[in-house]
Amino acid sequence: MNHIYTDHKFEEKYFQLLKSQYPTIQDASTEIINLEAILSLPKGTEHFMSDIHGEFEAFYHIMNNCSGVIKEKVDLLYADQLNADDRQELCTLIYYPDEKLMMLKKEKKLHKDWYRITLIHLIELTTLLSSKYTRSKVRKALPKQFGYIIDELLHSRDSQDLNISSYQNHIIDTIIDISNADAFIKELVELIKHLAVDHLHIIGDIFDRGDRADGIIDLLMKYHSLDIQWGNHDVLWMGAAKGNQACIATVLYNNLRYHNHAILENGYGISLRKLITYANDLYACSENAIDPVIKTIAVIMFKLEGQLIMRNPDFQMQNRLLLEHLDLNHGTITINHQTYQLKDKHLLTVNISHPYESNYQEQEIIDNLVEAFQNSMRLQKHIQFLCQKGSVYKVYNGNLLYHGCIPFQEDGNFASIKLCHHRLQGKKYLDFIDSIVRHIMYDKNQSQYLDMMYFFWRGELSPFSGRVCKTFERFLINEEAAHCEPSNPYYHFFNYEKECNMILHEFNLFSPYSHIINGHLPIRVKNGETPLKANGKLIMIDGGFCKAYQKKTGIAGYTLIYNSHGLRMKAHGHFENRETACLENKDITSKSQIIETYQKRMTVKDSDNGKMMNDKVKQLKRLLSQYIAESHYTF
Repeated sequence: MNHIYTDHKFEEKYFQLLKSQYPTIQDASTEIINLEAILSLPKGTEHFMSDIHGEFEAFYHIMNNCSGVIKEKVDLLYADQLNADDRQELCTLIYYPDEKLMMLKKEKKLHKDWYRITLIHLIELTTLLSSKYTRSKVRKALPKQFGYIIDELLHSRDSQDLNISSYQNHIIDTIIDISNADAFIKELVELIKHLAVDHLHIIGDIFDRGDRADGIIDLLMKYHSLDIQWGNHDVLWMGAAKGNQACIATVLYNNLRYHNHAILENGYGISLRKLITYANDLYACSENAIDPVIKTIAVIMFKLEGQLIMRNPDFQMQNRLLLEHLDLNHGTITINHQTYQLKDKHLLTVNISHPYESNYQEQEIIDNLVEAFQNSMRLQKHIQFLCQKGSVYKVYNGNLLYHGCIPFQEDGNFASIKLCHHRLQGKKYLDFIDSIVRHIMYDKNQSQYLDMMYFFWRGELSPFSGRVCKTFERFLINEEAAHCEPSNPYYHFFNYEKECNMILHEFNLFSPYSHIINGHLPIRVKNGETPLKANGKLIMIDGGFCKAYQKKTGIAGYTLIYNSHGLRMKAHGHFENRETACLENKDITSKSQIIETYQKRMTVKDSDNGKMMNDKVKQLKRLLSQYIAESHYTF
C-alpha cells in the first residue's frame, strides 16, 4: 500500500508540474500535437561496437564512415548520377574533410563548379538523413558557426518556388565567393555523421593491445550521444587509476607485452624509467629470450596478485597462487600434479621461501607508479568520463547490453556469489557490482574495496571476465595444454534460448524482439562461427578490432546496427591507414548480414523515450480534459 501511495503522490506532483508548464488549453493542446507527431517518426539508428582495444585508426575510420552507412546513403542518392569513383571520392571527403580538401587543393581541383556541385550533393545527403528527425532536433545538432544557413538550405531544398530556388543558389554562391566553402563543408560533413547515427553503444574493452586507447576516449568524449558498458580491460585501468598496485602492474605488463610504451609515456605521462633501469641492471648479462623489462614487471605482477588473493579469500582465486610451486633449481613448476618445464628459470627476484614478498627496489618502483597513475590528469579525466557514461550493464530500447557474462552454475541456474558479506546472483549481483565500482571511483576512502577492481578484471566469477586467466602459464610454460582457460558455464548456456530468455526475464525484458548484446568473446568467422547464439536471442559482437585477433577471427570488427527497419550486422574488413584512404579513396569493406526485419517500421513510440513521451501525452490529455471541464463550468 505504501508503494501505491508513493506512486500516486509522485503522479500528482508530476501532474501539478505539467499544469504550471502548460497553463492554458492552447499550451496543452500544442504540446500534445507536437509529441504525437514525434511519436510517429521512425526510431533513431543505434550502433553497437565492442572490444576496440586501442585500435584508434580503424575505429576512427569506422566512426567517420558510420560503419558503412554513409556509403550506402551516397549510393542510394547518386547511383544514377555519379560513377563509382566519384561516389567514393565524395565519401572520402565526408570521412576526412581536412585531408581530402588539402589533397584536392594541391591537385588544383577546387574550382567554383566543384564547390557548387559538392555543396549541393552534401546538402541533399543531409536532407535525406535529417528526414527522420523533427526540425527541432536537427536544429539542436546544427553547428553554431553555420547553423542558420544550413537550416535555410535544408528546408528550402525541395521547393519548386523559383524565388526560393534563387535564394538557395545565392547562398551557395556567396559561401564560395567569400572563401567560406572549405569551412562550410567541414561543418556540413560533421552534421551528416551526427545524423547518420542517433546513439552509439560501446560494449566494453576500449583499453589495451592497440596503442591509442587514449585517442579513442578523446573521440568518444566529443560524441553527441553514447553509453559504455565496462569491459574487463576497462575496469583494470579504472583500478589502476585509483592506485591498486596489482592493477597497475598488470596494465604495464599488458602494454609492454604488446610494445605499447606510447600510451603510458606519451598518452598519460607515466614514466617507465625506474622500471627499465632496474630491469636492465638486473638482467644485464641475461641471454634469455624474454625481454628483461617484461620479465621484471611480470614477476612484480605475480607477487602483487598473490598478496591480493591471500588477503581476499572471498574472491575464490586461490588456485592462482602459483609462485610457491616454482622449482627454480630444476627449472620446473608443478600445477595440479602436472610438472612443466619453465621457459626461463632465471627469475632473480623470486625468493622461494617468501615468493610473494616484494623486495625494496620493486616496492619503490610500484610506489612511484602508483603516484604517477593517480597524478596523471589526462588519465583521471578519461576514467571520470568512463564512470559518467559507463555501467556494468544497460537496458536500452528492449535490449540487454553487457560486456562479459552473467555467472552461471553447472546446472544452468545463476551462480550465487558471496561478496562483501552479501550473497548475490543475476541482476542483483550486477547491480551490486555497479554500486561498488562507483563507490571506489568517487569515494576517496575506498581502500577497503579497491582490491575488488582486480577481481573484476580477471576473476572467474566476475561478470567482466568469467574465466580462469592463465597469464602465468602463458608467460612461463611452452605447453599449450597449460594455457587452456576454463570458462564459466555461461559460455555454454548462452547457446540456448531457454537460458537466454531466463537472463532477459531477470532484467524484466519479455518482448520477443529483445536481445542480449554481448562482447568479450572473439567470433572466429573464418572457422564458420556465427555471432548469433540461441536462435538470435544473443548477439556476440566481438569481431576482432584488435589486430592480434584478426588472424583468428578472419575479420576486423563488427558493428551491430539497430534502426527502424530491424537489426543487421556489419562485418568489417582490414583497414590499411588514413593516408591510403585519402589518396586512393579506399574504404573499409563491410559485409552486411540481416538479423531481423520488422514487418512494421519501428517508430519513436516503440522506444524508451517514446514510452516516456506517451506517458506525458496521457497526463496532458488528462490536464486538457480538466481545463475543458473548468471552462464549461465557468461558462
